[in-house]
Amino acid sequence: MAKVTFNTIQEKVSAKFPDAKFETARGQLALFLNKEQLIPVMKFLKKDKTLQFDYMVDITGVDFLKMDREPRFDLVIHIYSMKTNLRLRVKVGIDEADMNVPSLTQVWKSAAWLEREAFEMFGFNFEGHPDLRRLLLPDIFDGHPLRKDYPLRGRGERDVILDLK
Repeated sequence: MAKVTFNTIQEKVSAKFPDAKFETARGQLALFLNKEQLIPVMKFLKKDKTLQFDYMVDITGVDFLKMDREPRFDLVIHIYSMKTNLRLRVKVGIDEADMNVPSLTQVWKSAAWLEREAFEMFGFNFEGHPDLRRLLLPDIFDGHPLRKDYPLRGRGERDVILDLK
């Protein structure tokens, strides 16, 4: 069997999903998708006998506030193939007005924990997630601390002005 490379990934994905976009930066391949493509492409990447991206590494986000870019957010997913020893970064642009994204728990069960963190820190709403609730912060916490518009000092007790008269 021939060695699997970034070109192999691009050829196989482009053959099945012609409007998928790729970019190579700093020695890593990135795949750009829209929300509707996310689940079908991820299932393909996991189940394809040549590629076998069988390990969900991470789910996070990027906030492009004040950077003259639309959409404001990228959902960033890192996956890995133990068979080919290749990593792939998958990016999905998310508009601030519609933070709904299909849950990847239907592809990788391990996505549940990672999605809860991305929900809490950025506000992505993973539709179909079995237990989407806060993971690290208390339920009463207001906001999403990794958004660039979140106050640097945070919100809470420190911002309350006490009247000590």
